[in-house]
Amino acid sequence: MILDIINKKRLGKELSYNELYEIFNGYLDGDVADYQMSALLMAICINGMTDDEVFALTKIFIDSGDVLEFSDIPGIKVDKHSTGGIGDKTTLVIVPIVAACGGTVIKMSGRGLGYTGGTIDKLESIPGYKIDLSDEDIEEQVHKIGCVVTGQTADLVPMDKAIYSLRDVTSTVSSIPLIASSIMSKKIAGGADKILIDIKVGNGALLTNKEDANKLSRLMKEIGKFYGKEVRTIISDMNVPLGRCVGNALEVLEAIDVLKGKAKKNSFYDLCIELATNLVSMSLEIPDDEARNKVINSLNDGSAYKKFLELVKFQKGNIDKLKVSDKQYKLKSNISGTISRINALKIGKLAFSLGAGKKEITDKIDYGVGVKLEKLVGEKVKKGDVLATIYYNKCLPEIKIDDIYKIDWKNVLKIWFYVIIIL
Repeated sequence: MILDIINKKRLGKELSYNELYEIFNGYLDGDVADYQMSALLMAICINGMTDDEVFALTKIFIDSGDVLEFSDIPGIKVDKHSTGGIGDKTTLVIVPIVAACGGTVIKMSGRGLGYTGGTIDKLESIPGYKIDLSDEDIEEQVHKIGCVVTGQTADLVPMDKAIYSLRDVTSTVSSIPLIASSIMSKKIAGGADKILIDIKVGNGALLTNKEDANKLSRLMKEIGKFYGKEVRTIISDMNVPLGRCVGNALEVLEAIDVLKGKAKKNSFYDLCIELATNLVSMSLEIPDDEARNKVINSLNDGSAYKKFLELVKFQKGNIDKLKVSDKQYKLKSNISGTISRINALKIGKLAFSLGAGKKEITDKIDYGVGVKLEKLVGEKVKKGDVLATIYYNKCLPEIKIDDIYKIDWKNVLKIWFYVIIIL
């Protein structure tokens, strides 16, 4: 029967709920082998799934574990998910903003996948930060400060954990139906009333083109409708790293700068404002322009940063002990010109090679290493200017500037040409 199901999807035919239930639950129970599930995942990746198949698979995922329910917590509970990107630390900024504005956020986050860092990894760079909260801990904390950022419990969608570990090693991570079922099952089982999805597109993301992002956006909204949940999506660029920092402790420090109002306004700041505005609008049920004003005010009056400190304190973190590596290497430009491109994927791979992520499940993350971009796209540089600071501990890998930065020197030639003409 299992072989019949695999062959049916290999031929591009639609699977019933019962067929999907049999093979996926069989895999979770250990009755279906890795190679059999791998074959089905590849068939899904190649041939796709109908909406009805995706609805069925999402339900199977949800029903595989606990479904949290926080009706005792007043207000509309919102949650946000990102499909993952290099330097994406928006959760650290938007959760305290939303809570400072009077919204309610119950955020269950994950660890890094491949070259993209996870929110939980970033928070664990804060010594003592507790990520494994019980349902009772979550309720108590949200009652008191309006927000929580915790790891996914072991009993929440265990099917997704089992399937994702297989997807990660079978090149099926980018399958749109599997992405949609994975994300939406966790958000729905996590007890959110309304959900915001940040879909990343570019060479540093799972999805590399806008067409696929639009397909995923539509599908997740349809799943939301099926379960009676309001779902909003935002499609954001991931061809360049988000902000200046890539690496766990470095990204926490950059998030703090935004909350303190010290960071220069760039793509990271702008996306935080957009995400927080949508979440405040959804949680408080107010127009976007009113929500945006509240968001900006929370940064200007310091209430968002104060809420961040409350969040860290409630979850036993000691922000004063957050530290980055003392060993630093300055990557300098070998020409003068204007920066036209920064390769997000190469930056992610560099941070990963320094120890900011795990190659094996047993590896330990080096929280203090990473990359800080001193120059961003559109900025002018001179030969010898520092492009990036590399924070490392064990060893420094070979770094080719041209792999990371594209510097357009033609503009410099044009300037000199005009100077000569004038003279």
